[in-house]
Amino acid sequence: MDRSLLITWYDLPAESRGAYLPWLHGSFMQKLSKRPGVLWAAHYEVRKYEIPSRVRPTRDPAVPRGNDFVLMLGAESSHAFAKPLDFFLKRDAGCVETDLSVEDRAMLALRKEVRTSLFTEEARVSRPEIAMRPDGTAPAPCIQLGSFNSIDWRDEEDMARWYAQWRLPSLKTLPGVIRVRKLVSVAGWAKHACFYEFTSLEARNEHFVHYETSRPDMEAWSKEVVRRLVHATPLPIVAKRTYPPLP
Repeated sequence: MDRSLLITWYDLPAESRGAYLPWLHGSFMQKLSKRPGVLWAAHYEVRKYEIPSRVRPTRDPAVPRGNDFVLMLGAESSHAFAKPLDFFLKRDAGCVETDLSVEDRAMLALRKEVRTSLFTEEARVSRPEIAMRPDGTAPAPCIQLGSFNSIDWRDEEDMARWYAQWRLPSLKTLPGVIRVRKLVSVAGWAKHACFYEFTSLEARNEHFVHYETSRPDMEAWSKEVVRRLVHATPLPIVAKRTYPPLP
């Protein structure tokens, strides 16, 4: 089972996309998929939306802010990524692995504000729609992914209770949800992440965005927990899958 995720967020200038995306989807993603221990490789394009007022981005200038695209690899264990993955991880793509071509290095160098984190799974919930997404295959057509730290480490106990007692259990019956996973960091800026998979962007927008309004007590708890977090990007990303291609 894909209990470990290697995730890279990045920006890409509009003028570079015409060359970069065909290369990425046409050859490089397949190359990533064949790395030892890698179960799947997936690529997502972020859909921008209005930033909720309670979401607080980090002010640390050392944290890259990329949020145009997300590239993900899945593996059974984080140890699968302990072997050299320089061709994927290096921001300047200046490594010289034998299977990294001149074109690969040139294309990877087009990325801006690159940030990579390695996560392992803490907990998960799934709905019957999980049949759309068998273990060992790429994640859902639509995802939401937040990566964050507590402003004060003493707030993490309350955050843990919130995920265990409200957030994850409440999504077991929500239409449009395929799976939700709470992740913790092995390496990278964010200590925590939450990874949501939806059947579609439309289902996410219809069923998830305002689902807490029927439970004002829990909505208030959610707002209080989120208020005490700091995110890597200006907002949790919502994205549609571009690779593997959707049916």
